[in-house]
Amino acid sequence: MTPHTFVPLTSAPSPAPEATAGQRAACTVALVNMPFVSIYQPSLQLGLLKSLATDAGFRAEDFYFNLEFSQLMGSRAYEQMAHHRGRLFGDWLFSVAAFGDEAPDPRGLMLDHFAEETDALLADLKLTRDQLIGIRNDGVPHFIDSLLEKTDWSRFRIVGFTSTFQQNAASFALARRIKKRFPATLIIFGGANFEGDMGKELMSHLDFMDYAFDGESDESFPEFLEVVAAGGDPTAVPGVLARERIASNQPEPADSRPPFNHLDRLPVPDFAEYFDRALDLGVISEESRRLVSLPFESSRGCWWGQKHHCTFCGLNGSTMGFRSKSSSRVRQELAELAKAYGSLRFEAVDNILDMKYFSDLLPELQEEGFNYQFFYEVKSNLTRERIKALSESGIVHVQPGIESLDSRVLKLMRKGITGLQNVNMLRWGMHYGIDIAWNIIWGFPGEETAFYDDQLETIRRLRHLQPPTSTSRIWMERYSPLFSDRDSFAAEYINPEASYAYVYPARMDLARIAYFFDYEMTDALPDAAYQPIRDEVREWQKSWRTSAKPTLLFWASPGQIYIDDFRDPADRKSYRFQDDSAALYRACSDRPTNARQLKKTLALEQSVEQIEEILFAFERQDLMLHEDGSFLSLALPAKPRPPTLVTPKQWPALGLDA
Repeated sequence: MTPHTFVPLTSAPSPAPEATAGQRAACTVALVNMPFVSIYQPSLQLGLLKSLATDAGFRAEDFYFNLEFSQLMGSRAYEQMAHHRGRLFGDWLFSVAAFGDEAPDPRGLMLDHFAEETDALLADLKLTRDQLIGIRNDGVPHFIDSLLEKTDWSRFRIVGFTSTFQQNAASFALARRIKKRFPATLIIFGGANFEGDMGKELMSHLDFMDYAFDGESDESFPEFLEVVAAGGDPTAVPGVLARERIASNQPEPADSRPPFNHLDRLPVPDFAEYFDRALDLGVISEESRRLVSLPFESSRGCWWGQKHHCTFCGLNGSTMGFRSKSSSRVRQELAELAKAYGSLRFEAVDNILDMKYFSDLLPELQEEGFNYQFFYEVKSNLTRERIKALSESGIVHVQPGIESLDSRVLKLMRKGITGLQNVNMLRWGMHYGIDIAWNIIWGFPGEETAFYDDQLETIRRLRHLQPPTSTSRIWMERYSPLFSDRDSFAAEYINPEASYAYVYPARMDLARIAYFFDYEMTDALPDAAYQPIRDEVREWQKSWRTSAKPTLLFWASPGQIYIDDFRDPADRKSYRFQDDSAALYRACSDRPTNARQLKKTLALEQSVEQIEEILFAFERQDLMLHEDGSFLSLALPAKPRPPTLVTPKQWPALGLDA
């Protein structure tokens, strides 16, 4: 076999002499995925890091210990915990194992402090309080000890952990034990939990940790491996933090690393170990592997956030700059992943779909004719034609960033979108068979009660459209303008979210560790102002759990339109409109339109005022929405039905002559 030569992703000068093949062979790497992340999807972080290490000539093994823990906890309960958003119950389960005598809550008082949330969590997990405490006191220590014993960690020069959201405590618990038994092993960390102050504060207190990666590590990780293998100084690698320097308050010698721009140069992630282990443990089967959503990235950053950072968004702390892969590279990667792992489902981790893909990637996917299914995050001001293009190219699950249906609230969010555009996204998404994940959030400074009174009226007209997944007050996240811009968003107080104090030792500065914060904005509305929205959305969701979902459809022919309003099963209505009224309703269906545009487009003889009166009549019948002079029809065009064969025997029942 030809000796492997390290080939960097960029042409930047190497921070150390190149390692020999023998040095690389001796520098083996373990990459670890701990609870809590989903068991029904491989880790993109591990898959990419493994491929980067392999391409650089190093032997890397990945370990999906989240799959192992799901066997102890039960797959259903584990998955519910992995998707839980709120108090840090996942990290709390591993806190004592992670911090030992320094753990702040050995007696489990957190469950009492947050009793209402604990009860809701236990109901979701279908566990009792005693069972959850048993998992913490007995199951977790046994689990961590078994991981230490069943793997020969002495084989590895480096053991790396990826940590996002509630993966810290479980990762710390295992890392601490590995370091104690094998002091010469280098323990490294990376992931969103180690960006900026969060990583530095954790490293300054955790003596089992040697190095961490701040920001994207596509270049720094293979360079780090090369330097360690060659016996050089890892702190010479930009983007690498050393605990020894941080704990002693020494300045970091290396410059920070800019975001990686050449995404086409990245390798295809390696998910083989996930599928092997998931199949072995029975998490998935050969039949169900095709249902696994394979994570992939076609871009990084956010092109909208570069212009206007949404007030509540804490993503892209230092990597907002938008970059994307070429269409050809994306299609090549999809083909390789589908063939290697037997699934046609993909989940894009992109923050937002690159708009250029409407002119290359999406048409090319449609032309290829493969049966891929995608999840993507998109911006909600897409036209009907572009929403149709999403569906026809296989993008059938989207998160379009719909967080309100009121334009005034959306302006406070800096969303660059209107309420009518959000409603139109829901309309055409439903028409073209796209599942839309969206929410209604509130609590923004500057809100008025009237904003939510008006939004309530809008919501009551939308029973025929897919309801939001949830309603809630906004979360305050590190790196969001709400958190960092005190001049624009005055707050009575901002504190680390309260459950951090039940997870991390008292000597740690929680304000530097926390990603989520408790707060009270200076001029926010009281919770009672939002209760009618909560109640109405609950009813909306309930109506969609019935066998006959609410509908609002129209049938059109030259000069007339029929509208069947079946949004309320107790009050079904049908309408027939003709001539100009029919033409106007159809013309307001594709997108929000004003009367002046309609007069010109349809060459109508009526005045703008007369046209508006017809449109306002539709609004009074709850068949149309109006905002700032623009009108949007709410009914969707009925889809063609298959022809029904009527036999002569059925003619009398239909009023026909034999």
